[in-house]
Amino acid sequence: MVQDRKLRIVAVGDELIAGVGDPRALGWLGRVLARTPQDDVPVQAYALACPQEGTEGLAERWVQEVGRRFDEFHENRLVIGLSGRDIDFGLSPARSRLNLANILDGAAQKSIPVFVVGPPPGLDPVANKRLAELNAAFADVTTRRKHYYVDTFSPLQNHEQWRTDLAANGGTPGQAGYGLMAWLVLHRGWNQWLNLPEMS
Repeated sequence: MVQDRKLRIVAVGDELIAGVGDPRALGWLGRVLARTPQDDVPVQAYALACPQEGTEGLAERWVQEVGRRFDEFHENRLVIGLSGRDIDFGLSPARSRLNLANILDGAAQKSIPVFVVGPPPGLDPVANKRLAELNAAFADVTTRRKHYYVDTFSPLQNHEQWRTDLAANGGTPGQAGYGLMAWLVLHRGWNQWLNLPEMS
């Protein structure tokens, strides 16, 4: 029965998972959860942010941290919020692909459905060129494995409101930026992934 379902969502990623810089302290994840229907299916969500984390850090910590929050009484779901930090750390796109692939394959072995949110763009056009390549690599790895992937980079790269928000907040999203990210997530398969009714 639908009423017997209980969802537990664990989200891992960098500071954007925690909504750093958002005056409402919601971030994109909080906004998405606030719009997630819970009348029939209770949802528990846990955000496990690690500042300035790239794929190597995620690959190292996700199993232990997620494992402490999942149990056999819930439908367990994993959200991965990716960043562009791998570029700063000097990782090649191939290495970044491998790190994400290892996470996704590990989740598949544990029968954990995954929802991946790609890195959003910054204001630096040079960095964004490299980020575009990284975003494409992340999308390819994720979709090949039949998981959901939300490309936040492409629709926001030249989005005036996004760029204005970043400029006003020292390069990180504020209320408007997180709202844009949340809209993308909500309209790129979130409810389908959770097997919940579509938003009207």
